[in-house]
Amino acid sequence: MAKSYRIGVISGDGTGPEVIREGRKVLIVAAQKYGFGIEWVDYDLGGERYKRTGEILPDGVLAELRKLDAIYLGAIGHPDVKPGILEKGLLLRLRFELDQYINLRPVKLYPNVDTPLKDKKPEDIDFVVVRENTEGLYAGAGGTLRKGTPHEVATQESINTRFGVERCLRYAFELTQKRNKRNKLTLCGKTNVLTFAFDLWERTFYEVSKEYPTIQTDYAHVDATTMWMVKNPEWFDVIVTDNLFGDIITDLGAMIQGGMGIAAGGNINPHGVSMFEPIGGSAPKYTGQNVINPLAAICAGGMLLEVIGEQEAGQAVEQAVVKLLTSGKMKSLAAGKMGLSTTEVGDLVASNIL
Repeated sequence: MAKSYRIGVISGDGTGPEVIREGRKVLIVAAQKYGFGIEWVDYDLGGERYKRTGEILPDGVLAELRKLDAIYLGAIGHPDVKPGILEKGLLLRLRFELDQYINLRPVKLYPNVDTPLKDKKPEDIDFVVVRENTEGLYAGAGGTLRKGTPHEVATQESINTRFGVERCLRYAFELTQKRNKRNKLTLCGKTNVLTFAFDLWERTFYEVSKEYPTIQTDYAHVDATTMWMVKNPEWFDVIVTDNLFGDIITDLGAMIQGGMGIAAGGNINPHGVSMFEPIGGSAPKYTGQNVINPLAAICAGGMLLEVIGEQEAGQAVEQAVVKLLTSGKMKSLAAGKMGLSTTEVGDLVASNIL
């Protein structure tokens, strides 16, 4: 009997439902061709539900999500909801409650995609950022005193535990070994200023490295990392870093790989439920126009398949995307300038699945 996976779908806000629709279309074809099943479980979560009911992520829904094989997320962000409410109440809560302690961001320039970096080619931009996803400044430690007065004090603390740091580093070493490309892992930090947090990161990094003698280790300050990502992206294989720095450098990574329209990411719990999403926002101004680029969501779906154990199908999705990009049929990655509709992009990728 063919294996079947229960995939939760949070289509979300704005153009989220449109890109997820195309991603599902591609994943259904991949499942048929590679002999496994997908049971889709849809969840009404996001800005519209919050406006309608005041609920963001009910405990009962969270309990259901824990039982799934993976989550496929469109986009969160509603123009009528104050920034931070949905991001904290839904995205961050899911990451923390489901212990998705790795944020995984491939930074890969595909053929026939423009990069703002002069003279850089696909072979020059192909690395992965492993971002710690449940600690650091995003842990929510801190507060305010005398709020709204001239004497207001605000604190935000970065929480870094040996447990959290070490499991993130071990994941990064294992990934570097599995990629087997340059076999180089770079720790990105700020040891010269953040002397407490990154002393822990650096010591643990070099202690764990002793167990991986075939992996070359390297260190770069975060400011230097941003410079080298622009000047010499070919230097990187895998970068591992904390929550805040990872959040920042992955957006730079998206730009050098061609923009948000091709950038996909995963929030990974290697022993539990992981969540996959396009990096771009909900783009509400394009909602319902069938002009948004769904490739990032489709690539996120490919990542989903690989992580749940369907590596061949996941790689077939990526190759189908590459085939479209090299066909000349897609004129741009920008919304409204693709030369194709959102639906047509999904149809073409699905037809390319081999």
